[in-house]
Amino acid sequence: MGRNIEIEKINYTPIEKQDAELVERKGIGHPDSVADGLAETMSRTLCRYYLQNYGRILHHNTDECQIVGGESAPKFGGGVVLAPAQIILVGRAVTEVNGERLPIRSIAIKAAKKYLKKNFMYLDADTDVTFDCKIGKGSVDLRGLYESKKFLANDTSFGIGYAPFSETESIVLKTAKMINGSLKKKLKGVGEDIKVMAGRKKNRIDLTIATAMVGSEIPDADHYISVKEELKDRILDNALKYTDRDVNVYVNTGDDIKKKIYYLTVTGLSMENGDDGSVGRGNRANGLITPNRPMSMEASAGKNPVTHVGKIYNILAFGIANEIVKLSDDIEEAQVRLLSQIGKPIDKPALASVQLIMDGNMNRVKDDVYSVVNENLENITDVTRDIVNGKVNVF
Repeated sequence: MGRNIEIEKINYTPIEKQDAELVERKGIGHPDSVADGLAETMSRTLCRYYLQNYGRILHHNTDECQIVGGESAPKFGGGVVLAPAQIILVGRAVTEVNGERLPIRSIAIKAAKKYLKKNFMYLDADTDVTFDCKIGKGSVDLRGLYESKKFLANDTSFGIGYAPFSETESIVLKTAKMINGSLKKKLKGVGEDIKVMAGRKKNRIDLTIATAMVGSEIPDADHYISVKEELKDRILDNALKYTDRDVNVYVNTGDDIKKKIYYLTVTGLSMENGDDGSVGRGNRANGLITPNRPMSMEASAGKNPVTHVGKIYNILAFGIANEIVKLSDDIEEAQVRLLSQIGKPIDKPALASVQLIMDGNMNRVKDDVYSVVNENLENITDVTRDIVNGKVNVF
């Protein structure tokens, strides 16, 4: 069975030359991203447990995590969580080996708590949330495919990737990572629950930022407004590093100062007060939501990193696309689609489609493109290793 690699040049207007573009990223504290983060943390923790104890990654999928919003009463200078958000850990895993029961649920809950404590500085993972672990045994049929050690796809699915990022995409990703990263120590009161939405109209980029503010760090409305203004200025300064286009920044546009309506929280997370979340409803494997681009709706977070193509192919497709666009300056964009068949080897997809948006003759680069795709598929197990070692982001 061959690798079924198809390469073609397509007539398509590159994203940078289109008049309109939409890009979104849900920050790590958005309820959907919290679900993604917990699902992926559980999967990687189980991988390490299985490897340490059995020398191989046993079957599991933890990609159905749910967040049920709680209740809170935020206020300037403080606030209180009235009812904790509920986190439901859902999935399937090998829970018994050679007649010995494994502490899978305990492992999952400990991993989830550790993740929350590491990433959300204003959340008390012991009191502000509750956990309900529903992880059970996997399907016998799927587990049989998985345990054949032949790396057979456990689903018929596809993964999609593209390259390179547009300016707008880069700005959205870098803005979200700045707010949830280096900015935290410099600007008190900004929570982890953010969303960055960009709308580009020709050479104008409008960035709309929703940022949960933390009441305990903000004593009054004047301070709230000053934090918003400083946040706006920092976002603009950062964005202008990556573009010569006009950039406009808007922060918490739902506020109504006259009516005393502010985006204020106790924990920096909207899940404290009614906002729910689910795995796969947020960012794609490259960390963005990009309606102008080809996308897979498959959730990558939490799926096993050995044979679940819904995860592996999405990550691999973006990696392949990024390698392809470096082959020649004539290649403006590359789009990669990988299709699996359940029960077939993951390194031999039913179709590996590469579409090139480029000037010049495709035949000059076709052999090199083929080699990139073929080598990546031949070394597909490297993706598993990088996932387990935390070198790959999936949301």
